[in-house]
Amino acid sequence: MNRLKDSTSPYLLQHADNPVDWWPWTEEAFAEAARRDVPVLLSVGYAACHWCHVMAHESFEDPETARLLNEHMVAVKVDREERPDVDSVYMTATQAMTGQGGWPMTVFMTPGQEPFFAGTYFPRDRFQQLILNIAQAWRTQRDGVTGQARHVATALAENQAAVSRALRGPAGDSDARFREVTAASVSALERDYDPVDGGFGRAPKFPPSMVLEFLLRYHWRTRDPVALRMAEGTCEAMARGGMYDQLLGGFARYSTDNAWVVPHFEKMLYDNALLARVCLNLWRTTGSELARRVALETCTWLVHDMRTPDGGLAASLDADSEGEEGKFYVWRPAELTAVLGPEDGQFAAQVFGVTQAGTFERGASVLQRRIDPDDPGRFTRVQRALLAAREQRVHPGQDDKVVAAWNGLAISALAECALAFGQPHLLEAARTAATLLAEVHLRGSKLVRTSRGGYAGDTEGVLEDYACVAEGFLVLSGVTGEARWLTLAGRLLDTALEAFADGAGGFYDTAADGESLIFRPADAADDATPSGTFAMAGALLSYAALTGSARHRAAAEAALGVLPAIAARYPRAAGAGLAVAEAWLAGPAEIAVVGYEDDERTRILHQAALYAAPPGAVLALGDGDPEAGETVPLLVGRRQVDGAPAAYVCRSFTCLAPVSTPEQLTELLARRY
Repeated sequence: MNRLKDSTSPYLLQHADNPVDWWPWTEEAFAEAARRDVPVLLSVGYAACHWCHVMAHESFEDPETARLLNEHMVAVKVDREERPDVDSVYMTATQAMTGQGGWPMTVFMTPGQEPFFAGTYFPRDRFQQLILNIAQAWRTQRDGVTGQARHVATALAENQAAVSRALRGPAGDSDARFREVTAASVSALERDYDPVDGGFGRAPKFPPSMVLEFLLRYHWRTRDPVALRMAEGTCEAMARGGMYDQLLGGFARYSTDNAWVVPHFEKMLYDNALLARVCLNLWRTTGSELARRVALETCTWLVHDMRTPDGGLAASLDADSEGEEGKFYVWRPAELTAVLGPEDGQFAAQVFGVTQAGTFERGASVLQRRIDPDDPGRFTRVQRALLAAREQRVHPGQDDKVVAAWNGLAISALAECALAFGQPHLLEAARTAATLLAEVHLRGSKLVRTSRGGYAGDTEGVLEDYACVAEGFLVLSGVTGEARWLTLAGRLLDTALEAFADGAGGFYDTAADGESLIFRPADAADDATPSGTFAMAGALLSYAALTGSARHRAAAEAALGVLPAIAARYPRAAGAGLAVAEAWLAGPAEIAVVGYEDDERTRILHQAALYAAPPGAVLALGDGDPEAGETVPLLVGRRQVDGAPAAYVCRSFTCLAPVSTPEQLTELLARRY
């Protein structure tokens, strides 16, 4: 019997009709394996994963493969986005046993959850033989198999503890340490930078979102041209290539080539939330019209394609449609002509780099925009016509579960872009998503990681959920002036400090009262998203700046204790922590804008505060009413000046004289520290 039909995960539901007798990750599944005295197959993937779909079609939908699995194993299916803790533990095991990892992840383990064989994608014939070999070894070499499994599990747990101890460096002058590690990281990144095509390293190239944010912040403080060149060059290369959807906006997961031409076409919420904010900050730094356009288009795409009926933002869009990767996005010259006519078809082919030979498969091309056309009006007309035609195609599938952490990232991006670009619909989308998190995901002081259709799942939030949602709430409070979001953020941060702290200033990724796995994961390095530790450091620092809490500031400082060791080994995995270190070195700046909501001067001053803000600055907005109930501590005692809206620039709650014009505020915020 397949037990996935009641899941809230679209990925698991994709497998609900398989002939495999799938179980979700539950105690009952492992109890069943013990009762039957058989090993467990763990298969981990996610809805937008192309090779997960391939293995599903080849093996899990195949009656003979299913028969072998059902006879010899208990099969457990996990959505890695729903259970990042399970994914982390067994990906560590897979990498330790094979030297590599990826999805689908395929792990064979004992009923006690101890792994003894691991891999990723297996073709059907090889997978069938593997099942038979594992089953035979389980029957005839049991002691060897279980002994190896115990050894692997013990070694993984010991290694996790040893790594955590090794990463934590000695205490000292944080300012000096952060200045040293940020400078060294820029030098290391420069050695890895691709000066021709942007990005770091060789293909496949992933968007280095957190590293780009760090480089922009470092440039603000030091005026270092190298940091800006790497950030600007990478952003422009990605935005002009096939990585970026040139018709509607939004970035794909990664590029298969060095020049960002052919992507792996899945679109992830987290990539686009992070990159929208990076492009916003690049525009604030340089005034780049390209960066402004891409930030706004990406946020518009988030609202257009990723909003769910319950007001959240969906996890991802598939790479495939109609069984083919990229089919929704690619074009051939004849298709352009059919939609636009001969003249505009030729114009579109030139502008978007569509050739007879193609840049993808079977003569198809991925749209690029390497230069801006001379005739913007014609381009806009052509772009809209192609978009309208593409809307008639079969769309990629959407994984419509709401992931708390990724929605937190999106709330931050949408709220800031709404204020910067004067787009109230983006702010409404941010507020609606935040309301969903507050009303559905937040249970008392604890977070649920996922929901679907307005109903919470049964997976507990992990550290990144608490950190990213808290950060999103803090940004939303600063943009809307609604203090309730600050209060909710504080509740989440206090829960995290109690439930996730490791006793040495760092954090585990799972709560102390959460499900016990073969070891408790604690990975402080960034992956595709900011690590829970670095995201928590950033949220704690922002909260301290808004409230004056020395306790939260000290916790942020302690969380960054692992930064020098990680950055020294691999700075591309430390971008989020390096960005928080830059915020620390900037104060961070605390900007309080006081004025009535319906006063246009308040809006202009508020917008100027965001535009000119130093790295990691926090915003607070209020009307100065001393009788207001819930208020942001940074606003206490701040008043309008001579009946006019005023802005206060502070550090550690010590403020300069208030100013009343955008020009004065910009001048104050431009001062170095």
